[in-house]
Amino acid sequence: MLIISAMTSYLIMAQQKITQTAGRDQLGDFAPEFARLNDDILFGEVWSRNDLLSLRDRSLVTITSLISQGITDSSLTYHLQEAKKNGITRTEIAEILTHVSFYAGWPKAWAAFRLAKEVWNDDIKGDDAKAEFARSMIFPIGEPNTAYAQYFTGDSYLAQISDAQIPFANVTFEPGCRNNWHIHKADKGGGQMLVGVAGRGWYREEGKPAVEILPGMVIHIPANVKHWHGAAKDSWFAHLAFSVPGENAENIWLEPVTDEEYNKLPN
Repeated sequence: MLIISAMTSYLIMAQQKITQTAGRDQLGDFAPEFARLNDDILFGEVWSRNDLLSLRDRSLVTITSLISQGITDSSLTYHLQEAKKNGITRTEIAEILTHVSFYAGWPKAWAAFRLAKEVWNDDIKGDDAKAEFARSMIFPIGEPNTAYAQYFTGDSYLAQISDAQIPFANVTFEPGCRNNWHIHKADKGGGQMLVGVAGRGWYREEGKPAVEILPGMVIHIPANVKHWHGAAKDSWFAHLAFSVPGENAENIWLEPVTDEEYNKLPN
């Protein structure tokens, strides 16, 4: 009985025809034939072939195509909204746009992220500082970073964005939070790359002045260099962390960053 019910639901979904009126609403008087092709053919027939390709997959193909062409106007916003309705999650759209950026271009991805962030912002509820910060970025905050809490001063959060090809995570720090001094040790290659996502933070190598990290900034950390990174005193902060492959690579955690040395940073 359950199998029959499931098959029935699938067939109903597969046979569902999309009704679109945007063409006639906006161009019906000016270009009636274009409006008919848009509403009846593009959406009424092509988008309605759910038995060949799901709506979710069609959304993915469409937004990728638009971004590749540099189209980041209201049409992309519409298709991002449809992608959300068709089941693409906040975490998935972040990974999709990250992947597209390497093929379509970094500036195009940034423009798409700005729109996607607005579309998926409703997924984050709450009025506290953490929720407000979460609404400011497309990548999720994730869960409390309990596995590495012993190596952090203050609370941090970790969201694994991708485990394939080049694994990377979004790391979020509450104000004043920073990780311990540490070294990405490797015999060859190795190191780490950070990309600022939201808020304001700091990166410091031993023996060098601290470098402020803002959204969009890239920090290249060589292997075997002692360093730390974290949030500013008065700001939440998030960065993407990419581990660079290397021979015999391992992370060596060292002593905490003292309040004395941290408080010497500019406000």
